[in-house]
Amino acid sequence: MNKVANIDSKSVDAAKKLIKRVLSTSINNPNTPTSISFFQSDTYRFYFLMSFMWEFFESNEISQEYAISLVPKKFASRIKRLQVLKQAVQLGFINEASSTVDKRRRIYTPSNLLIEDFIIFTEVANARHQDVL
Repeated sequence: MNKVANIDSKSVDAAKKLIKRVLSTSINNPNTPTSISFFQSDTYRFYFLMSFMWEFFESNEISQEYAISLVPKKFASRIKRLQVLKQAVQLGFINEASSTVDKRRRIYTPSNLLIEDFIIFTEVANARHQDVL
C-alpha cells in the first residue's frame, strides 16, 4: 500500500521542495566550499556549525566549554566535541584566542574564510528557496 497517497498533495510537494533545496545546497552541490563540507560531514558537525554561527551572529562570546555545549550530548561524546573544535581550529575555519580577562580561557570565533563561505552558503540556500516557491 502506498502511504504517500494518504498524505495531502500540498504537504508532499512542500516536503519534496525542502528535500530538493537541502540536498542541492549541501551534499549535491559541487561548489560547496571546503569549510562548509567539513561541517556537513556528519550530524554533529552540521549542528555545531549552525549553533556556532548563530551564537556568533548574536554577538555571544564563545568559550571552549560553551562551544562544546552548543549541541546536545546525544550527538557526540565530549572527546569528539573537543576534537571537532580543535580540528576546525587547525584547518583555519575557527579562530582560537586567549581571553583578555583570563589568559587560560579560550575564546572561539569563525575565521574570515568560514564567515564568507557561510554567507555564500546561506545566500545559495535562500536563492534556491525562492526558486522552489
